Amino acid sequence: MRYQVPQFIEVEDKIFGPLTLKQFLYVGGGAASGFIIWSIFPKIIAVIIGMPVVGFFIALAFYQYNNRPLVLTVENSIKYFLGNKLYIWKKQPKEINPDKPKEEQVADPGLFVPKLSDSKLKELSWSLDIDEKLDN
Repeated sequence: MRYQVPQFIEVEDKIFGPLTLKQFLYVGGGAASGFIIWSIFPKIIAVIIGMPVVGFFIALAFYQYNNRPLVLTVENSIKYFLGNKLYIWKKQPKEINPDKPKEEQVADPGLFVPKLSDSKLKELSWSLDIDEKLDN
């Protein structure tokens, strides 16, 4: 039995003439906010305030940035600016004093760094090799 496979599922349906539902709501919201601004403020101030607001709503409806709707770009920027950030820095190398020997140059005087002698290091590496061979 044959079935018809839906195609173009990423394309939104045009509901209101050439506009999708989202585009219609953005244009309607822009028109409503423009009307409210026009009725509340004096005419010259309403034009100055209303033009960017209505323009923003029209851009939300039709403009795409990097082939993605402007709404997603605005949403991601708000999340970035209001969200937590992790700051990572690059550690600067410590300056070496040529007057002191290397053993005496310690970054933190309260930090204890144990030293292994050559024989203890060989002993430790041999015991680790033995343990690895026994596990296999």
